[in-house]
Amino acid sequence: MAPGTGFRRSMSWLHGWAGVLLGGVLMAIFWTGSLSLFDREIDRWMLPATRLPPPPTELSLDHLLVAHAEQLAAASPLWSVRLPDARAPTLQLSYQLPGQDRVTRHIDPHSGQLLADEGSWAGTGFIFPFHFSLHVPWLNIGYWLVGAAGMGMLVLLVSGVVAHRKLLAEFFTFRPRKRLQRGLLDLHNLTGVMVLPFHFLISLSGLAIFCLIYFPNIADGLYAEDRARLQLEALGGYTRPVSGSAAPMASLDAMLHSAERIWSDADRPGKAYLIRIWNPGDRHAYVEVRRGFADEVTMNVDRLTFDANTGALLHQHWTTPIVGVQRFLTGLHFIQFDHWTLRWLYFSGGLSGCLLIGTGLLFWTGARRARHARQGRISARLVEAIAVAGCTGLVIATLAFFIANRVLPVAAAAPGQRAALEAWAFFLAWALTLAHAVLRPAGSWREQLLTAAGMALLAVALNWLTTGAHLGHSLRTGLHAVAGMDLMLLVLTGVCLISAKRIRLAQFKQATHQDDRVPRNA
Repeated sequence: MAPGTGFRRSMSWLHGWAGVLLGGVLMAIFWTGSLSLFDREIDRWMLPATRLPPPPTELSLDHLLVAHAEQLAAASPLWSVRLPDARAPTLQLSYQLPGQDRVTRHIDPHSGQLLADEGSWAGTGFIFPFHFSLHVPWLNIGYWLVGAAGMGMLVLLVSGVVAHRKLLAEFFTFRPRKRLQRGLLDLHNLTGVMVLPFHFLISLSGLAIFCLIYFPNIADGLYAEDRARLQLEALGGYTRPVSGSAAPMASLDAMLHSAERIWSDADRPGKAYLIRIWNPGDRHAYVEVRRGFADEVTMNVDRLTFDANTGALLHQHWTTPIVGVQRFLTGLHFIQFDHWTLRWLYFSGGLSGCLLIGTGLLFWTGARRARHARQGRISARLVEAIAVAGCTGLVIATLAFFIANRVLPVAAAAPGQRAALEAWAFFLAWALTLAHAVLRPAGSWREQLLTAAGMALLAVALNWLTTGAHLGHSLRTGLHAVAGMDLMLLVLTGVCLISAKRIRLAQFKQATHQDDRVPRNA
């Protein structure tokens, strides 16, 4: 045996089984992560009331926000206000009343009109959190599953590099006209090598974002008796108790201008993107102003805290070097800065991750399907069903989410229920695709691809019928986010139809080849 052969075999075994065990979760993470790059554009498609022109360069929170906040959220201990930008043109007010779920309302920054509550979580409320929590909040299990998948992805990348000796040659090798197994392996190797640095960076940075969840002992050791001090020193989380006595709030506009002047004097010029008003109406209320990061990679935690009643500066926080490293990795992962070329490259890298994982699962099952069937084992069949549900099933579930958003009437459900129904549509459709893949293993790929193509086309038609914004109208009126969504759905329709046709041809060739091997007199 050649030196190193045993080690490579061990790495190959680890690579295969790590992919099988974590492939389904990784597919969900990469798919929703890719969509999250355009979560605000998805919001414009799913929330028609927010399809507004670009916001004004200057706006007054005193005139646009305060009256609505006092009417809607007087009993809430926190008002969170996200300022509009080119991707999200509305002023967003978030609050949580006692005993109720958190609510986000949109305000037109031009007129100050409170927009209708359409009761949808849309992209930022459902797809984006799904990427890192899987919507499993109990005991942070979702975060831990994503963390385990992130560690597994690093293991897969390292073991894959070790297992493949001819890594450079495989980068230039793709034989789609060879037999299916050969083509799958070539495509798996090609996507793995071509985007290897991106996959490694995105997995490592994803782990760094939630380091305090995965490694809580670090914080416990340094701040065993005072976790609030950690928030203050690392993130600038200033707090003070409620006084119990009422007092009027000073001008929010004046606080914004003061914050921007302080940042400019400190040679960190920038605009605020988020404001939080804690304990509004109380004598000890305070206002937190966060500096934006649209022009930098690092998602900084620079923030200034003002007395809500006098406007006096209470506390200022600058991102420290250690926290800056973590926030730089966070910025690399979430790409919240304005750079459309990189955003599309990230999107391509995320989809290549889906292709890498999907082809790996298919190659594993293809190499074992016949043997497992002879032995009466269901391993290959089960993994193939997971692969189907993780690839075409995820696409169908996402399209069901979009279609439910356009079909469910806004006024038909109680507050919060419409969003829950959209989420249930996603999970129910996903479960049905898994059941379909188990029951119909031979035709599941082609049938689900055809279903996805029809659903994508239906979503485009429903957007037209329910809002009047067909593709031509969106392009003509400058609704680029809506037009982009419709275009991507049409592209998805074409990709699914072409893939279904190629699968049908491959099945026909395989059947013809088997018939040719049967003796004529048999």
